[in-house]
Amino acid sequence: VMVWLRRCTHYLFIIVVAANGTLLTINAGDYIFYTDWAWTSFVIFSISQTLMLTVGACYYLTFTGVPGTATYYALIITVYTWVAKGAWFSLGYPYDFIVTPIWSPSAMLLDLAYWATKRNKHSLILFGGVLVGMSLPLFNMVNLITIADPLETAFKYPRPTLPPYMTPIEPQVGKFYNSPVALGAGAGAVLSVTMAALGCKLTTWTYRWMAA
Repeated sequence: VMVWLRRCTHYLFIIVVAANGTLLTINAGDYIFYTDWAWTSFVIFSISQTLMLTVGACYYLTFTGVPGTATYYALIITVYTWVAKGAWFSLGYPYDFIVTPIWSPSAMLLDLAYWATKRNKHSLILFGGVLVGMSLPLFNMVNLITIADPLETAFKYPRPTLPPYMTPIEPQVGKFYNSPVALGAGAGAVLSVTMAALGCKLTTWTYRWMAA
């Protein structure tokens, strides 16, 4: 009974991590209204999503030991976010209010790093972490290019609760001038290695707890 209970607790933990990743997405996705800070916020958005994906996916991946579960984890949080996006849309918010991140390709690279190195945990941390950090901002920028312009959306759906200093005033000039993709990828590549190590460590702690 205790073994069954601990396994259920483990899977519940994965769901909680995925749900928290979704909530973080909803908050970070709100950046589309902060027009003057849109591309600065994109960097924060990229880093936060990279770290949430990496820690959860590495935990899930090393616990099961089966390449492919990182992509499965990405699928879980993607579904959660689309449900949340639909809920906001049904309340009258614009379709682009929540920008659903493109997690799956980066999670596939994580799986690939784990599989190609014959399930080597240290390679997963180093190579997988860097690959996720470098790729996720790129995939998300491609995603953002396909949706409505943030300035247009901000003026079409004003938010009266915003303080005056955050109210959209003028457009940002040159989306790629300061290269938010490069900033997000550079910071994400460094930080996600640490988060990958933490995800692997969570597996060690879980196994110790289950064996107690």
